[in-house]
Amino acid sequence: MPEGPSIVILKELVQQFKGKKILESYGNTKEDLPPLEGLVIQDFKSWGKHFLVCFKKFSIRIHFMLFGSYVINDQKTVKARLGFRFNNGQLNFYTCSIKLIEGDLDEVYDWSADVMNPAFDPAKAKKKMLAQPGMLVCDALMDQSIFSGVGNIIKNEVLFRIEVHPESKVEELPAAKMKQLLKEAVAYSFDFLEWKKAFVLKKHWLAYNQKVCPRDGTPFLKKNMGRSNRKTFCCKTCQKLYS
Repeated sequence: MPEGPSIVILKELVQQFKGKKILESYGNTKEDLPPLEGLVIQDFKSWGKHFLVCFKKFSIRIHFMLFGSYVINDQKTVKARLGFRFNNGQLNFYTCSIKLIEGDLDEVYDWSADVMNPAFDPAKAKKKMLAQPGMLVCDALMDQSIFSGVGNIIKNEVLFRIEVHPESKVEELPAAKMKQLLKEAVAYSFDFLEWKKAFVLKKHWLAYNQKVCPRDGTPFLKKNMGRSNRKTFCCKTCQKLYS
């Protein structure tokens, strides 16, 4: 599943189609979309893992789920879930969820929850976390209403950076660790963005899909944790459990 930084990269890659008229729209989506041919794309936006194609009166939300993908100026042999042809190229989306959003996106999305957005508000994120004191920190980081854009890779790497066990409870986190968590959720997301652009992301993984802790040589504990039941890596030596 693409995480927030990957959606930001997509947003940057498709700027060539901003302000362009759709000459042809096609795909096998079951979403009841209005006719798109002849419409001009006003903007492309992202909110966490959501990619947004914006028109004057509505937007189309694309969520890549677990196996979604896109192709620019080319196409796959399988039929696109949704595709557009312009006078300067084409844009195709596959194996993704399509949803029509009518009205103002500002009334739909809380931009202050998006870790990749300049409007991200750490104080607001902290307040949301403290409203669920018994929640595990691994679940807090994966909660898109708190940290939109954070996925499983970022979760693992952030908790390893700040030396916190994933099954620690929010209410037990010391103030200093809470501050670190809020800071690193953003910092690692932007590191992820730069490494992804340079095609070196995996070389920088310290915890995710690793076998041994690079800090102390302890074998990583690997198990599915939290209500999301996602693959999690943890060093029992240097990542403290607060519970």
